[in-house]
Amino acid sequence: MKKTAILFAGQGAQVVGMGKELSEKYPTAQALFQKADEILGYGLSNIIFDGPEEELTRTEHAQPAIFLMSWVAFSLLKELAPQLNYEATAGLSLGELSALTAAGVFSFEEGLALVHKRGIYMQEACEETEGGMAAIIGLEPALLREVCEQAGVEIANLNCPGQLVISGETPKIIHACELARAKGAKRALPLAVAGAYHSSLMAGAQPKLKAALAETVMAPPKLDVISNVTALPHEKSVESIAETLVRQVTSPVLFEDSLRYLIDNGFIRFIEVGPGTVLSGFLRRITKEVEILNVSDMASLEKTISALEE
Repeated sequence: MKKTAILFAGQGAQVVGMGKELSEKYPTAQALFQKADEILGYGLSNIIFDGPEEELTRTEHAQPAIFLMSWVAFSLLKELAPQLNYEATAGLSLGELSALTAAGVFSFEEGLALVHKRGIYMQEACEETEGGMAAIIGLEPALLREVCEQAGVEIANLNCPGQLVISGETPKIIHACELARAKGAKRALPLAVAGAYHSSLMAGAQPKLKAALAETVMAPPKLDVISNVTALPHEKSVESIAETLVRQVTSPVLFEDSLRYLIDNGFIRFIEVGPGTVLSGFLRRITKEVEILNVSDMASLEKTISALEE
């Protein structure tokens, strides 16, 4: 039996119309979209299905939208492939909360409500600061750390070999891009994001998230969930998980190391659930020796179910 991990998408993967086809065909998906609207008290499903795009990309909508879409994909995968066994979960940033929910730490209802609050708090932190992010392609982490120290910015994501993301005050990000190019980066591109995620500029969201977590019902994980902060499995203590999720808001996302941990521990099948295939792309940059599947729409769901049946 192939040792399998489920990967959950992060912010930025959202797209208007995601999940609509699944909702129209599968009662399970339709019920989840309706349930989400009831939990949140507004028509998130309408924003997901019909936009406008600028509303969907707002952090307080994008985060619960991606969580919801990921949970729909995950639920349909389990429903249509009951033979599937998975031994670990991981997610990129926001996706870590989806991964924890899949491991039983949060119920769907508690997880969705928490992600919505997290999105609001991070949006508020964005509005209180003038921050941005940039993707740095083709520069070694050691050289990028020199750039960050010189420019006064921070590494936010270590996604895969050759793809890193920096975060900080907007003018400093522009300067850091110039420095990175001078040190040999193939590309240094400012990103169209609302703020400086995974940097100290997000600190304003932390006390609010800590308070929200204190009011959220949590349970120990039923399987390993890889932490963005440590690239190791979360401890089984819910207090430790809550503390790490608060730290995650300002800490760099160690996603390459997280994937390497799973590979080094014998995982040979990875299934990305939720919108897009960004995480699958990261994985392919790390290794060609594992099976990679995904569930984001009808076609990918059917393809994955077929692969699991073989």
